[in-house]
Amino acid sequence: MLDLKQFEVWFITGSQHLYGEETLRLVDEHSQIISTYFDQSPKIPVRVVFKPVVKSPEEIYNIIQKANAAKNCIGIVAWMHTFSPSKMWIRGLQILQKPLLHLHTQYNRDIPWADIDMDFMNLNQSAHGDREFGFIMTRMRLNRKVIVGHWQQDHILNSLAEWCRVAAAKHDLNGGKIARFGDNMRQVAVTDGDKVAAEMTFGFSVNTHPVGDLVGVINSVSDADINLLTEEYESAYKLAEVLRKGKDKHASLRDAARIELGIKQFLQEGNFKAYTNTFEDLHGMKQLPGIASQRLMAAGYGYGGEGDWKTSAMVRALKVMGSGLPGGNSFMEDYTYHFNPDNNLVLGSHMLEICPSIASGQPSCEIHPLGIGGKEDPVRLVFNAAAGPAINVSLIDMGNRFRLLVNEVEAVEAKDELPKLPVARVLWRPAPDLQTACAAWIYAGGAHHTVYSQNLTSDYIETFAEMFGVELVVIDKNTQLRQLKNELRWSEAYYK
Repeated sequence: MLDLKQFEVWFITGSQHLYGEETLRLVDEHSQIISTYFDQSPKIPVRVVFKPVVKSPEEIYNIIQKANAAKNCIGIVAWMHTFSPSKMWIRGLQILQKPLLHLHTQYNRDIPWADIDMDFMNLNQSAHGDREFGFIMTRMRLNRKVIVGHWQQDHILNSLAEWCRVAAAKHDLNGGKIARFGDNMRQVAVTDGDKVAAEMTFGFSVNTHPVGDLVGVINSVSDADINLLTEEYESAYKLAEVLRKGKDKHASLRDAARIELGIKQFLQEGNFKAYTNTFEDLHGMKQLPGIASQRLMAAGYGYGGEGDWKTSAMVRALKVMGSGLPGGNSFMEDYTYHFNPDNNLVLGSHMLEICPSIASGQPSCEIHPLGIGGKEDPVRLVFNAAAGPAINVSLIDMGNRFRLLVNEVEAVEAKDELPKLPVARVLWRPAPDLQTACAAWIYAGGAHHTVYSQNLTSDYIETFAEMFGVELVVIDKNTQLRQLKNELRWSEAYYK
């Protein structure tokens, strides 16, 4: 799990020299109190760092320049305590390279009816100071998030925490590396895409590495390390009897451990944050990585099956956003439907690679034939996912732009056993209903691979899309196909 406390957002307050030293002293004092309150709140996952009030174009430009260069600074929270003429902000905002949150608040919650005077009014001018600031950002067509309310209110803390998590994911993707072991699954369209455009848009690079290079690392793994990992498997999971030491398939468990350790070493040595593989390219490997990919996802790596680098990047992004929150995030695929008119459901799964962070209860560690890939039987974790609200997220290359597609779902407890389906799985009911959700997904060009998230909401993905300036389509309880098709047409016209 990534420690988000290594990151910081800078709290920058705007004013001007017009008000005099006493007023500016109070502005500085109030700003420090607010930023400290945020920094000490258990809800805020990153550090919030106070910066002295800026009062001139030069001060604004200099602080933004420093924020751009600061390695651990992932964004700026800006607030206008007084009136800060926004032409002062133009040069600074022109060079801003970090996400920006505009906090529209004021130091006092209530109007002091009996005591309010012009001194108070001169000091507390956020109501129109922030509007001046908002205008220049709109005039400059800058993407930013605006949150409104008193700084001590829960919804402000929640919105700030959400934005910080998304900013951390953006920071993490920028310069991130994704390794592809083998290429895209042959003849598949939606999992392919423009990797150059992706790096220009999101900041991560995607490059292919020969499976033979990975196999070389896998083969170098020591028996001592394999012994330790197989012992960990036995203690962490319900280990199938045939996989235990001295039993028929124990060698397969050791092969799976060797593969996990080899992939992990390759990723660590290359400083990769995510990877893909495909069952069509396993040259030199004994089995398709099953438990390896599951456990590496649980450790925070992004993963995409069949060469799906876009989903791999999004798994990593959602892992970062959800770091420290209850629940998990996983690579996922819509596998099959339950068209019972009284209980429409989707069964989500994959051949092997579902992250145990979404499991309900202790997973079983099992081995079964796969029937695809032409290799030995792979070891995998088998479990049902926990019930509750969730989202499915897909990143799609539309040719002239990227589209993020979200479907809000409700996972349900699996009441029926699946004795002949030894894979990890989740059952969900999509909003607004199965027929509408599936039709909307198909109209929007959604992929069959997604990221399934238990601990994030559509709001996170909306903030993410706005931060990167990409299109967002949400399928939720209010979705109507006629309206959605119109929105898709409007987006097509907008992006042309």
